[in-house]
Amino acid sequence: MTSPARLLPVLSALAGVLLVAGCASSTPGSTAPSSSPAPSSSSSGSADDAVIEGAILDDGRMFAVVTQGSSSLACAPQITQVTASGQVVEVTVEDKTDPAVMCTADYAPRASVGALPEGVDPTKEITLNVTYGDDAGDVDLDGDAAFTGAPGSSTDYLPSAGWFDDGALVLLTWGSSTCPPVVQSVEGAGAAGTVTLATDEAQTCTMDMAPRATVIAFGDDQVEDDDFTLTLVGGGLDGIVNVRG
Repeated sequence: MTSPARLLPVLSALAGVLLVAGCASSTPGSTAPSSSPAPSSSSSGSADDAVIEGAILDDGRMFAVVTQGSSSLACAPQITQVTASGQVVEVTVEDKTDPAVMCTADYAPRASVGALPEGVDPTKEITLNVTYGDDAGDVDLDGDAAFTGAPGSSTDYLPSAGWFDDGALVLLTWGSSTCPPVVQSVEGAGAAGTVTLATDEAQTCTMDMAPRATVIAFGDDQVEDDDFTLTLVGGGLDGIVNVRG
């Protein structure tokens, strides 16, 4: 599990269920857009006391930063810079500034994904020092001895997931950047859960391949974090994912 870091002043609102995609390269990308309902407001919104959390993904190759704000896809924050010194990773997250972008006025968790720099050991504790606009905070991520992916190495493009809070996780999948997964329903109890994703065969999608990060939340005290398995149904992603963290 992670220890939340609180960022005090105003944070722009962005996307609640985050997802990104870009053409596959040998090393995972550093940003992720988000999926969301249709825009309803021209304001990106703000948060007076937002929480920043995180998770390790892709078998130790990538990480997610979870913030709170608008659930609009086009309003997702992006990780623009990542550097490391030992197990301390400096992360810069920035809002999109296009004045033409319409953002919903809701307030939901959304995840931005980045690649861990080479030399960071995901089997040991990692500290993310996050700078988001004028604010800064840190997130402590527990290492996992079961991680076998080395930061900087090629991804295997398999779904992965990590807890960032009690009953809340980030699901990382790979696919088209224009057709991120859309969650239809979430069910869970004990050490197992199921997320059903929409399938739209008529949708036109770009032929790229990139990371898409989706925030999935279960009810309070509904599930157990240890040895949790998540079943994916629909969206061309059917399978089972072991949730880490």
